[in-house]
Amino acid sequence: MKGKGFAKVYMGLVLMFLYVPIFVLIVFSFNETKSRSVFSGFTLEWYEKLFRNEVIISSLVNTLIIAVIASIAATVLGTLAAIGINSMRKVPKSIVMNITNIPIVNPEIVTGVSLMLLFVFFAARMNLEFGFVTLVIAHITFDVPYVILNVMPKFRQMDPNLFEAAQDLGCSPFTALRKVILPEIMPGVVSGFLMSFTFSLDDFVISYFTSGSTSQTLPITIYSMTRRKISPEINALSTLIFLTVVIVLVVKNIIENRQARNKTNGESE
Repeated sequence: MKGKGFAKVYMGLVLMFLYVPIFVLIVFSFNETKSRSVFSGFTLEWYEKLFRNEVIISSLVNTLIIAVIASIAATVLGTLAAIGINSMRKVPKSIVMNITNIPIVNPEIVTGVSLMLLFVFFAARMNLEFGFVTLVIAHITFDVPYVILNVMPKFRQMDPNLFEAAQDLGCSPFTALRKVILPEIMPGVVSGFLMSFTFSLDDFVISYFTSGSTSQTLPITIYSMTRRKISPEINALSTLIFLTVVIVLVVKNIIENRQARNKTNGESE
């Protein structure tokens, strides 16, 4: 009993350490003054100013467009790569998975600098300019491994003979892939897409090295604002981003719970 009580207290302290700063940020996004230590009154002024700030809104729209395009492309590429990796033999599969995991454990600054040098190389030969295109390519590059990481466990949970069984029953390889394999791995595909989308929204280091003057993401805009003076508008913006992420995670968990419940009911019947 004492061990369980200690574990609960420890978890409570960890959660407090992680989330108290966020809650303080949310509270001071409604502060009437620019003070970051004294709450002097409730106001929505900073949210109104936020939505009138053309620089922030433009960066937000640009970030969302890049995140959606990169996430969709990474999900398609990562899912196809996972299907190919799953069909490999044990040793080649292990080698490819280790290579795939390198970008995940690799420091972001190394990835960012290497992509910047790659784009500089092509810019001198193909008239490639830093901006929207380089940002999308960079985001797809670091999103693909996370999709593979989410999809591969679904193959391990699936019956390995399912694909051949579908073909024996008259399905073509493409039909078996579309109607049998994809529904089985779809939770992993959705998780990979959501993780890619979240990382694209959040990324700063790689975007900093691969962006140009014509196209910048929201984290870069926030960084340039904080270098001058921290405005309560940033608190308001951070609050909205935090709430959006929470809503996405709640919806994702609801969908996964429903799928698990339906699968359990189907097996019991």
